[in-house]
Formats: sequence, C-alpha cells, structure tokens
Amino acid sequence: MSDDENFALDGIFPKEPPRPPTPEPTISTYHRNSSFIKGPGDWRDIDIRLVGDHPLWGHHLWNAARSFASYLDEHRELYENLNVLELGAGGGLPSLVAAKNNARLVVITDYPDDALIDNIEHNVKTNLSVEEQQKVSTQGYIWGRSTDGLLETASTRTGQKTYDLIILSDLVFNHSQHDALLTTCEATTSPKSSTTEPSVLVFYTHHRPHLAHRDMEFFSKAESRGWTVEKVVEERFPPMFPEDSGDETVRSTVHGWRLTRTSRPQA
Repeated sequence: MSDDENFALDGIFPKEPPRPPTPEPTISTYHRNSSFIKGPGDWRDIDIRLVGDHPLWGHHLWNAARSFASYLDEHRELYENLNVLELGAGGGLPSLVAAKNNARLVVITDYPDDALIDNIEHNVKTNLSVEEQQKVSTQGYIWGRSTDGLLETASTRTGQKTYDLIILSDLVFNHSQHDALLTTCEATTSPKSSTTEPSVLVFYTHHRPHLAHRDMEFFSKAESRGWTVEKVVEERFPPMFPEDSGDETVRSTVHGWRLTRTSRPQA
C-alpha cells in the first residue's frame, strides 16, 4: 500500500453538509372578538407558541383553531362548569379559550412527543392564571388507545369520569385515523342524560380539495356508529397555503360540525 493512498472514512465517504438547524418556535396571536369582552379585566388575546417544525403539523396555527376559538366564546353553554377534552391539540388554542371561560376541567392532549407536550405546557403557563392552570391537565395520548388515563383524570379532578365536550380541530384530514378518533370519543363520553348532552365539535378545512370526499367519510362513519351530526359553522379565512393547488375557496373555508349521541354504539 503506497503512502499516498487514503483509506480514512472521510476519504471513502465524503462528509455530508451539516443539517440545517431546527427552526425557532414562532408566536401567533389570537385576538378575541370585541363583542365577547365584558370589561377592562376580561381577557383579550392569547399568544400561541408553535414548535418551529414538526412532522405532525404542530408548527401551524390552523384556521380551524381560530374559528373554533370564536365559536367556543359564543357558545359557553357547551362547556362552562363542564369537562373538556381536546385531541391532537397542537398549540391548544380552543382548549385555552375553554379554560379561560370557566370550564371545570380541560384535558389537552397530543401525540406523546416531548416537543409537542412541552409546547402545550408553555402555552398553558403563558396564557392562564394560576387559578385557571389548576383546571388544566396536559397529557400525551394516541388516538384509539386505552382511555383509562383520561377517564381517571376526569374522575379524580371532578368526580365525573367522562367528558362533556370533545374538541377535534383540523384532524379529519388524517383519513386512516377516523375510526381511532371515534373510538376515543365514544370511550370518553356518555350518552345523553337528563341534564347534559355530551358532544364532539369537529372543525376542519379541506386542505386537499381533491380528497374532500375522504375528509367527509369521518361523518358517515360517525352516523353509522350512532352519532347525530349537525353542521354549525361555515367561515372563510385567507388560505393557509396560497401556493397549493386546488380551488382556493375550498382551501380557505372552515367547516364546523357538532356530533351528539343518545345511545352507546353497538358492539
């Protein structure tokens, strides 16, 4: 072997350029509709910190979340002094609105990834008073899995094992997860009683217009499992991704539906 032959690793495998650093977190501010502000001491804004980048899309404040926040502000009867659960929360804006508007318990969940859960906890501490924070629990949860931990939290904190409102904000584009989402909703709510009518609020945008029919299969499946579905919102926003293909009107419209049920799903 001659002295000038180089068999060092960096000679055989050229060095790759360094990976770009993960983008820094960003802040998006939700400005409350002034018609809901009752006095100088009432809350006006919520600052949502978003992770810099994430494969589960937690780095966006979706239009559906903004529409959800306004709807919850207008319909406090759905959750005031009641138990609330959010699945796939991202930045957690709808949950924070519920907590600030006197929900009894708000459990905010997302995939059990440290970056996502730590970010939600940051938003809770940044936007809620100490008293409001005491009504909130942040947990990692995978849709369709055992709900024992969620039920135990509700029972321990409120004496009621189930939830009165479940929040699904911009999740139905996950077509493979429709059944898992419905399974969790069914396991964490009870059929209508004489005093309450538990419900699931589902807000979304057809981000891929050519797959809108797949998004809507969520509601067909819900009906087949014993849920009653009712459209409650249709609202236009600037499109999230203007450069994307597909009808811009479709991509910029938020739809909201309310699901209720009067009986347990058949086995």
